[in-house]
Amino acid sequence: MTATDALFENLRLELRRGCLTLATLAQLQREHYGYTLRKALAERGLEIEESTLYPLLRRLESQGLLESQWREEDKRRKRFYRISELGEQMLAQLLAEWEDLNASIHRILETSQPEGDAGASQGGK
Repeated sequence: MTATDALFENLRLELRRGCLTLATLAQLQREHYGYTLRKALAERGLEIEESTLYPLLRRLESQGLLESQWREEDKRRKRFYRISELGEQMLAQLLAEWEDLNASIHRILETSQPEGDAGASQGGK
């Protein structure tokens, strides 16, 4: 891996970290256990490793943003997670912040393109 590749990977992980928190809170508006949560996120295009997901779930629960409950399902004990009332409040605030940031970035990108490339980012997809 080159230094440029390593730099990109570090920046990509930094960008994903906040997105994973937001996506996890949003997905846990419906109850899931770890495996089904991971599968639901992946089906929507957001792959997450178990080694990232479970520490994230523990951290969000310790912050009061999630609630969990152990239950038996299919003769196995599973820990089910759901967003808490505080988590719902934080999700609403984070989504508003996400929308504002996203809109700002789009405005920055639109105004920073050289003349003649104004439609390139929209028409090139």
